Amino acid sequence: MNFASDNTGPVAGPILQAIVDANAGAAMPYGNDPWMRQVTEQIRTLFNWPEAEVLLVATGTGANALALAGLVQPWETVLCHRIAHIEEDECGAPEFYTGGAKLVLIDGAQGRIDKDALAAMIARTGGSVHNVQKGALSLTNVTEAGTLYSLDQLGALTGMAKDAGIRTHLDGARFANACAALDCTAAEMVRGFDMVSFGGTKNGCMGVEAIVMRDPAHHWEMQLRRKRAAQLWSKHRFLSAQMLAYLQNDLWLDNARAANAAGQRLAKGLRDIGARMEWEPQANMIFCRLPRSAHDKAQAEAQYYLMDNAEEPLCRLVCDFTKTEAEVDRLLELFAG
Repeated sequence: MNFASDNTGPVAGPILQAIVDANAGAAMPYGNDPWMRQVTEQIRTLFNWPEAEVLLVATGTGANALALAGLVQPWETVLCHRIAHIEEDECGAPEFYTGGAKLVLIDGAQGRIDKDALAAMIARTGGSVHNVQKGALSLTNVTEAGTLYSLDQLGALTGMAKDAGIRTHLDGARFANACAALDCTAAEMVRGFDMVSFGGTKNGCMGVEAIVMRDPAHHWEMQLRRKRAAQLWSKHRFLSAQMLAYLQNDLWLDNARAANAAGQRLAKGLRDIGARMEWEPQANMIFCRLPRSAHDKAQAEAQYYLMDNAEEPLCRLVCDFTKTEAEVDRLLELFAG
């Protein structure tokens, strides 16, 4: 059993079949394939951004770093939560691809940026040639703590940013899980954002992420940035075919609902056996503390991450879309001893 990450899950059947089907004959390279035109139209409809442009890349780090590079200048800031993926897990890629824009870390409980902390940071950013200037705000939903921003919370934070002339980016590596958990539409989720990293890899794709730009004026620059970053695939049809299959028949949402359901079943079971939740699990990712003896038993059969060496170590458990009730219940049996 593997609960280490939703990255460990397999490729969803319809997506794998779409890759096989796209392998027949020839297709124009570099995003000029017919699948890509359909992807763009479907995302425009999904987001209710009728003029949006879409670029596909192979990795989430590539999507985030390039999106931010299209939003900020090297002398500007990227405001993000202290545990954001762009801060902790991308090896300086955002700073590299933006040419040195400064990541400014903001605190907030449950992995969410605190509104007052954001206001204070905005107030003391810029204003002098000696300071870094206001750039972009990057939010993540589902957060890196496994929690959610509500639509109202997203609207409040993006509204503050807009009022201050700050551009907005959504790290949507688990975008589908957030929509499923909030029971909202994609259009509602992206309402306050300028650019979105729309994730597929964690939710059943082989490896594809979309950079979605509300303003088509960014498109040419972003094409150049993607090429320069070595993220423009020549056999692009295999990215396009994945994303198109992911979007069709709401596969993106169905997979997320399945992952979330498994995560919530696991969270309830963990509470029942006395696990201490580090943060409130709201989708498919759980951080909790259990006695070391429980981990000794569980890790004989299951893979997942221990995050520290405390007497009751913090563990991270993530459910992908294939997790069954039987797998979840077996893990709980192991933890319970």
